[in-house]
Amino acid sequence: MWNNKVLIEGENMENTIVAIATATGESGIGIVRLSGEKSIDIVKNFFKPHDKKEIDKKSDRMMKYGHIYDKDELIDEVMVCFMFAPHTYTRENVVEIFTHGGIVCLKRVLNLCLENGADLAEKGEFTKRAFLNGRLDLSQAEGVIDLIKAKTEFSHKSAINQLEGHLSKKIKEFREELLDILSFVEYSINFTEDMQEELPFDNVILKTEKLMAEMEELLGESNKGKILKDGINVSIIGKPNVGKSSLLNRILRQERAIVTDIAGTTRDLIKEDIELSGIKLNINDTAGIRDTADVVEKIGVQKSIEASENSDLNLVLFDISRELDEEDEKIINLANTTKSIGILNKVDLDKKLNEEKLKEKVNFELIEISALKNEGISKLEQAIIDMFFDGKIEIKDKALITNVRHENSLKSSLEYLKSFYADLKNMVPIDCCEVDLRRAYEVLGEIIGENISENILDNIFSNFCIGK
Repeated sequence: MWNNKVLIEGENMENTIVAIATATGESGIGIVRLSGEKSIDIVKNFFKPHDKKEIDKKSDRMMKYGHIYDKDELIDEVMVCFMFAPHTYTRENVVEIFTHGGIVCLKRVLNLCLENGADLAEKGEFTKRAFLNGRLDLSQAEGVIDLIKAKTEFSHKSAINQLEGHLSKKIKEFREELLDILSFVEYSINFTEDMQEELPFDNVILKTEKLMAEMEELLGESNKGKILKDGINVSIIGKPNVGKSSLLNRILRQERAIVTDIAGTTRDLIKEDIELSGIKLNINDTAGIRDTADVVEKIGVQKSIEASENSDLNLVLFDISRELDEEDEKIINLANTTKSIGILNKVDLDKKLNEEKLKEKVNFELIEISALKNEGISKLEQAIIDMFFDGKIEIKDKALITNVRHENSLKSSLEYLKSFYADLKNMVPIDCCEVDLRRAYEVLGEIIGENISENILDNIFSNFCIGK
């Protein structure tokens, strides 16, 4: 693994940092973490081990029981783990002090660390040091924050995948292929007088085509990756009184939305999250879409339309006990331009809706349910998974793009590569082609943290909590 220190000018890596690493509040255990050359010596100043043995490399990664004192005052009974560089999270000396979980205990221990020479860590500074010291590349570091923020089974799994380095491995493979092409091109520039006639550029073209296809394939999975991480944005739309709020309550398995027979009961967006088969659904229950003179309801209708246009999926409700009307027609026109599933609600009532006529008007699947009697809900849930993951979610040991920054860098690199390819095919002088090829290589490196600006780094690590 490389060392990234040279990339960041002015980064202070000589000081020792400290932070509370656990959430504050009342708990059984709290952790104060230090990292830096002096971390072990700092803790020695106020920690008295019960066995009275010297703390040295024989104590590496061993828990020591003892007490913490502020001069002669007992502060807490603790367990302390001393970890010597380089075999630590940051590749520096690291100490973790396990105190009782009360905020006073934690703050007293933190203050002792500060008084003895440590500096308060910034957000994400421990992981930033792990990156700068070559313990993790940047995409793996971002996997750490994704793991901390994971809310569902598959957001957790995708974060673990990234932390294990599956994306990093794929990006490095792409860069090796680019470097192979770049080396040949540079050889052509430096050592051949008439490059395009004398050297076998057909092989370069084939390699470039293969690499572009591989990059396109990874990009093609990016939407799935982002959904695994962030969830599917879903809007429930339809005219008033078709059962939108009843459906929301069924999906949530609780009475979240008010349900009445009065049209226009829901006037604003109701936003809720739920886990479905390990995937997060970010659900909007919207106001019924119709023409109305009511000023407040009109605002709600406009919000409904905007929500539907910005959603990954629209659940479009129709009341099977009522005939199609102009309001349904407007909603169909809206839904036909988005990814949608049509829902024929109230199958427990007499059927008046002409289903064949509806099928002719829509370009999306139709599913029959009864939100009132909880019929067909499981079929709807499976249809959602089928739509986005072909019925089966497989991510083990798979490189996935779950991050907009990664997606943008990969897209940019691919565009440079396509430009190089087009120039090569058009017999542009090879020294002119080389510029785009080199940029493709450099931009791809930004994903794993090579050639990255300090501003981007600061922005990434500002999303971390203090202590990680």
